[in-house]
Amino acid sequence: MATEILLPKLGFSMNEGELAEWLVADGGAVTEGQPLYSLESEKSTQEVDAPASGTLRILKPTGETYPVGTVLAVIE
Repeated sequence: MATEILLPKLGFSMNEGELAEWLVADGGAVTEGQPLYSLESEKSTQEVDAPASGTLRILKPTGETYPVGTVLAVIE
């Protein structure tokens, strides 16, 4: 079963964030808890960990700003 990677809400007033960098390549193996991508918000840059183990399928490119809840990738 695939796990969706959603853009998280990191602060009370956060409505969107910029996907700064994927730390795992498309098609790469990931382990639950491993840093998966860097997310920039108005106040900080934070690494977000993988919620599951499997193969990463990236859906959204870096350098773009997305609303909270956007599906950025899936782990299959």
